[in-house]
Amino acid sequence: MRIVIAGSHGLVGQALVPVLRDGGHEVVRLVRRDTHGAHEATWDPGLGRLDPEVLAGADAVIDLAGAPLGLGRERRREIIASRVRTAGLLARTVAAMDDGPRVLLQASATGAYGDRGEDLLTEDEPYGQTFLADVVRRWEAAAQPAADAGCRLVLLRTGIVLSPAGGALARLLPMIRAGLGARFGSGRQYWPWITLPDEVRAIEHLLRAEVHGPVNLVAAATPNRELINTLAAHLRRRSVLAVPTPPVRLVLGDMASEVLGSTRADPAVLRASHFRFSHPDITAAARWTKRSLHG
Repeated sequence: MRIVIAGSHGLVGQALVPVLRDGGHEVVRLVRRDTHGAHEATWDPGLGRLDPEVLAGADAVIDLAGAPLGLGRERRREIIASRVRTAGLLARTVAAMDDGPRVLLQASATGAYGDRGEDLLTEDEPYGQTFLADVVRRWEAAAQPAADAGCRLVLLRTGIVLSPAGGALARLLPMIRAGLGARFGSGRQYWPWITLPDEVRAIEHLLRAEVHGPVNLVAAATPNRELINTLAAHLRRRSVLAVPTPPVRLVLGDMASEVLGSTRADPAVLRASHFRFSHPDITAAARWTKRSLHG
């Protein structure tokens, strides 16, 4: 397959590109700078610039682009705008082509569901009421023109991607290895997660699997306290601290709901498509993390 990827220099993209190339796929990265060879193409989603010829002859597009989550009103606007601009530009370009890509894998997030306690959340659940749920609603809506034009649109609702190389786990590991692993709030809230290798394998699987619409890219959802304790135990450290709810709300403001909220997402669609996880539970994920750290 010829695959065009946006956001290829993030945590997931950097792991995905070599796997796709090793699998025999031709990969073209969309970049916002001067290109370095035929394997790259320039675009500017901020200005709405994308030459349709870049997508001509492509079998699939994968959009992983979007500004990282952060604090502050201006940052919140950028979080929304960066996702809506990139998804919208790609979807509209695909929709306007007579013979364009037939598959669009669009990044999304399990934050779509908001804070839902212990409810088991499959892809049929409605959007929640949190800031991130609103981001996801707008993000996914921006990609809809591609589906309306007959492209198979898959919404990659990813949870926390566990990898020592980046993301949430990379920020937690120094504390855990120092014996300062901490649960947040009650520790009973569910955190949906997937290891980086399984995230990459799932995306590769969805290029060909005959599914469309939202797909929960999670292996499981584990209570925060259990997740931290299991990781700490496999690294031969104790998890003894707790960060109370009030300081988290004070420091993070509206974003606190994404740390303290509970999203028990279930990978129902992936399971039905016969995908098999390499790390299906937090114990397997912790073992993989330990092996990754020790080479």
